[in-house]
Amino acid sequence: MARLFFSPSFMLATLAATIPAAAQDTPPNIPTDFAPSLPSPPAIPDTTTSPVASDPIAAAPVTSAPVTPEPVTNDPIQGAIDQAIVFLQDGGPSIWAIAGLSVITTALILWKIWRLALIGAWSKGRARRAVNLFEDGQLDLAQRAVAGRLGVRSKAVSAALHAVRTYPEDRAREETTRVARREIANAGTGLRALELIATIAPLLGLLGTVLGMIAAFQALQEAGSRADPALLAGGIWEALLTTAAGMAVAIPASVALTWFEAVIDRIRRDIEDNVTRIFVAYEPVALQLAAE
Repeated sequence: MARLFFSPSFMLATLAATIPAAAQDTPPNIPTDFAPSLPSPPAIPDTTTSPVASDPIAAAPVTSAPVTPEPVTNDPIQGAIDQAIVFLQDGGPSIWAIAGLSVITTALILWKIWRLALIGAWSKGRARRAVNLFEDGQLDLAQRAVAGRLGVRSKAVSAALHAVRTYPEDRAREETTRVARREIANAGTGLRALELIATIAPLLGLLGTVLGMIAAFQALQEAGSRADPALLAGGIWEALLTTAAGMAVAIPASVALTWFEAVIDRIRRDIEDNVTRIFVAYEPVALQLAAE
């Protein structure tokens, strides 16, 4: 019997029967060293005893000074002035000369328009009326029609009427031609200056471009193997600014010069026509006596 209780097979069967019962009655004893540690929740401050309520200085509201934004200026005139200053600084000495020529060109064009309006470049009615009166035989009314007039056509017609009554025909023609040439020359005052500006402004721009290209390639040579293509490109476009500026000055000057020359040519044709009509309609006194 004792041999049965202490046999190995009996002890294994007894151990297998007691382990499931022990697992159902008591939970396994897990060592605390292997339990996962959870993070502790953050401490919630106690709002009942706040230091702000006990400190009167801390309890006072903090007022910050109002921040005033800087005014943004969108003045187009100021922006144009700033761009012009940058343009002049980038262009070099040639651009300053071209800028001076642009001011002179503008002044010349405005002055020439005022001058042509003053001498009656676009007014031809009074001179034509005087010639019609002379052809009708009303010499006194014709002279009074153009007396004291500032128009270049009126002055030429007045000189022709006075000459045919005072001088012989050949001398009257010479006197009329002299006055007509003088008035036409006065009407063309200032055209030479516009022609000069239209000629030299592109040359100044080309000179500035050449100088700028020389400076750009010198900077590229000094850089050596560390040369930056952007440096060369920047020097080239800055140099080309002077060419564009020279053309911008020369084109308006050339257009204005062509227009003024066309106006003066029209004046010349009108004067020649009026004077020719006067001398054709003129009958010397000797011929009038012979006809009578």
